[in-house]
Amino acid sequence: MAAHILQLSRSRGGVPKLPLLEAVITPLGIEGDGHDDSEHHGGPERALCLFAVERIAAIAAEGHAITPGATGENITTEGLDWDLVVPGVRLRFGSDVLVEVTRYTTPCKTNQRWFTGGNFNRMHQDLHPGFSRVYARVLETGILRPGDAVEIIAG
Repeated sequence: MAAHILQLSRSRGGVPKLPLLEAVITPLGIEGDGHDDSEHHGGPERALCLFAVERIAAIAAEGHAITPGATGENITTEGLDWDLVVPGVRLRFGSDVLVEVTRYTTPCKTNQRWFTGGNFNRMHQDLHPGFSRVYARVLETGILRPGDAVEIIAG
């Protein structure tokens, strides 16, 4: 199956973010999504948090209680080569939404509950390359649904 959106997620603030059947993507991310800590989350450069279900599954297989949306990602992808999702890369979601990856996320202590021994740094890019979530800015807005295609666009 081609790369696609497995899950769209939001919360009024904090984690876990819960699944949506549809999401309106604005310049500040998913409409209605909240952040408990706006100093470190949200804003135009961190409008969306992205993660791959394959990386979630690999971490879960180690015994951690991580699931899609649990660590705060707004868009969980499936079938996307996560090794190619690096700062500067652009992703097309569905037919309308275009985003640009701005940076790797820094794991937050609010996620320690999902990790054996509280080791939330299991998602830290410097310690475990390729297992970090990423932040993205929204370049083109639109409406997304689970199952919508995801395509890497040269940055």
